[in-house]
Amino acid sequence: MGVKEGNGGAGGGVGIMAAEGVVRKVLLAYAYVAIWIFLSFTVIVYNKYILDPKMYNWPFPISLTMIHMAFCSSIAFLLIRVLRLVEPPSSPSMTRDLYVASVVPIGALYSLSLWFSNSAYIYLSVSFIQMLKALMPVAVYSIGVLLNKESYKSSSMLNMLSISFGVAIAAYGEARFDAWGVTLQLGAVAFEATRLVLIQILLTSKGISLNPITSLYYVAPCCFVFLLLPWSFIELPLLRGQAAFRPDLLVFGTNSLCAFALNLAVFLLVGKTSALTMNVAGVVKDWLLIAFSWSVIRDRVTPINLFGYGVAFLGVAYYNHAKLQALKAKETQKKAQQADEEAGKLLGEMKGDRNSNSGS
Repeated sequence: MGVKEGNGGAGGGVGIMAAEGVVRKVLLAYAYVAIWIFLSFTVIVYNKYILDPKMYNWPFPISLTMIHMAFCSSIAFLLIRVLRLVEPPSSPSMTRDLYVASVVPIGALYSLSLWFSNSAYIYLSVSFIQMLKALMPVAVYSIGVLLNKESYKSSSMLNMLSISFGVAIAAYGEARFDAWGVTLQLGAVAFEATRLVLIQILLTSKGISLNPITSLYYVAPCCFVFLLLPWSFIELPLLRGQAAFRPDLLVFGTNSLCAFALNLAVFLLVGKTSALTMNVAGVVKDWLLIAFSWSVIRDRVTPINLFGYGVAFLGVAYYNHAKLQALKAKETQKKAQQADEEAGKLLGEMKGDRNSNSGS
């Protein structure tokens, strides 16, 4: 009896420790989500503050993006080449041909995405921009189908149409609708979706996995160079005309630091949880931004806005649910395949033992 009680106590202790481990993992996951939401929230509102003519009044989105890229490139170079705290990818090595064929197209799309999305803050409210961003799954799926990375399914297309329909209703009810701003934001969504698909095609398929530091080390300088040409023709002449303007180093320094920290938070969230978790957290962040935009910035949010985004939100929620089910099915199939392989090996060993016994 005494032995049984001892075993029961040990089993209970193991159970408590396992439960504490699960709770700790859940709390850490929530912490990663909270950090990412806070930094993403901060960068969006900060960029809006700098670019909006009614706030800080520095409407130069290309220049702001180039400041971010220069800052991120410098920090990444310092960490990799000077301090050697981060190792660049070594398998396979980043050759010149691989850089030109893979990183350059991704860098070009990233620069266009950042340029267009930052430009949209000059013309549109934060809340409406978040509503338009709900079209990202539609763009990623559509481009994936075009480039043969996704299989066409009628149910998936119906889901994409429901999201698009909800965003269209939200746009119809937008009080501060600006056609040029909408065009810029839709262009940003299209470029970003193409970039995400190309990362799978050009990098992941070659076995290259970049953490945020190495990504910035390779991609940020490329983005800076691509932005030089439009900046020279569009914003440089205007900046020369503002000789009296002296940029606030505290504002632009902390803004760039937040942008750099956001890249680290993305890696932390995806690395410690999953990309799907980030998608779900993104929906929560969008609702928080809409509430903040309405209550603090005093952007007008109409009932039609909310109804339309609600429809789009349901579509995005279903999209994330479908992705989760597909991941679970893939994981189950993988486990079943491993079990079959182990069973095959066991049968092979048993046959070998039988043959050796009959031979003796």
